[in-house]
Amino acid sequence: MTKSKFIRLKIIVLFLSISVLLFACGKQVSGTNAEIAWSKIKMVVKSMPQTSFLDKTYNINDFGAVADGLTLNTAAFEKAIKACAANGGGVVLVPNGKYFTGPIHLESNINLHLEDNAEILFSTNPKDYPLVHTSFEGTELINYSPLIYAKNKTNIAITGKGTLNGQANSTNWWIWAGSKSYGWQSGIPSQNDPNNREVLVDMAERGVPVSERVFGEGRYLRPNFVEFFDCNTALIKDVKIINAPFWILHPIKTNNIIVDGVTVTSHGPNNDGCDPEYSQNVIIKNCTFNTGDDCIAIKSGRDADGRRVAIPSKNIIVQNCKMIDGHGGVVMGSEISAGVNNVFVENCIMDSPNLERAIRIKTNSKRGGIIEGIYVRNLQIGTVKECVLKATMTYNVYGSQTGNFIPTIRNINLENIKVNDGGEYGILADGYKESPVENITFKNVVIKKVDSMYSLKNVKNVHFVDTYINDKKVESIKD
Repeated sequence: MTKSKFIRLKIIVLFLSISVLLFACGKQVSGTNAEIAWSKIKMVVKSMPQTSFLDKTYNINDFGAVADGLTLNTAAFEKAIKACAANGGGVVLVPNGKYFTGPIHLESNINLHLEDNAEILFSTNPKDYPLVHTSFEGTELINYSPLIYAKNKTNIAITGKGTLNGQANSTNWWIWAGSKSYGWQSGIPSQNDPNNREVLVDMAERGVPVSERVFGEGRYLRPNFVEFFDCNTALIKDVKIINAPFWILHPIKTNNIIVDGVTVTSHGPNNDGCDPEYSQNVIIKNCTFNTGDDCIAIKSGRDADGRRVAIPSKNIIVQNCKMIDGHGGVVMGSEISAGVNNVFVENCIMDSPNLERAIRIKTNSKRGGIIEGIYVRNLQIGTVKECVLKATMTYNVYGSQTGNFIPTIRNINLENIKVNDGGEYGILADGYKESPVENITFKNVVIKKVDSMYSLKNVKNVHFVDTYINDKKVESIKD
């Protein structure tokens, strides 16, 4: 080979190498990977099994229910559900009227259906709630039954346009949070007392079996509202939910669940709207959340308990929802030790001076966890108080929250986002030197007003594509 031919060959090889590199970079910035992810999640949605019930109706009034808002109807609900299940399932009908009850436990193949003017009023007397295998703030235990509960069931639903009323307020369940904002005063017992919540966390850290973590009376740990535990193929559709004791919709270790058209209005402590935990293939769509805590908070267990279970939450889809008040619109964490991946959020409206962040990831070195593959597009955001995107590895709300479990946060993509008032920051992110937050992309994002474009600490690969903040086009940040 002549020298000139060799030089030409080297130029060609160099040109091809640069072309490949530019193509790869362009692919990363252009959002092609996000497009592939959105395409794949469509297949997940199409493959999800749907609930289906026999055309049989069991009216709770036929089993002794009284719609006066005063008579305790726990036994009537139980009889109707058992009769329905014994005959292969169907619809357990709650007619128009007010029905006072203790907890409702569903069986497989049951659709609990509320007529439009039906209201279920749940007892606020803890003695009405038996102890069951449940969870509190990401730690499993034996505690008060959730208000509606299903364990190891398949093909279950809660439907209809009636109301589920937990009747929680500052004189009953909420006061247990130990906050003066919810009626607590010094000398009143609460979950914060030394023998309560922290004992549970310590048990989990020491590996005490769940069956031996028995709480309930005298421990002041509030029950979840609707909890589907270890279930498959579930639906919650159209109901209105108000005044919850604690977390509101809590699918835990539950796969293939759809939450559709639900309206949540509940401003109590820890009143997250929907908390999928250790759950996969979850669709939350057409819902309205107006809450005292996060509107949607995706979980996967707290600290040692999360690592024991080791089931990540994944394939979580949020579509066409409205977020009003809340600590965050769509949040991952802080109980996130088993990790979260493949979260898709699209076509949502978020707007309230009391909504603190639009998208939030919160963890720390006690929680750990791998959080990756967060895809957000087509949001209309009016006002948020703090920031549009917050991703932090230093979440700290219960005192010291540091340990040896360094988290991973990577691959966050926001596209086609319109924001009127972003609050303090467009992006607020912090990681560790040994584990920076990696790969944040804003594409076609417009934030009309915000105090600062971003605050970043130990963050790598932040890409801005056709993004304008405070009327200024933002350039990508070089590593």
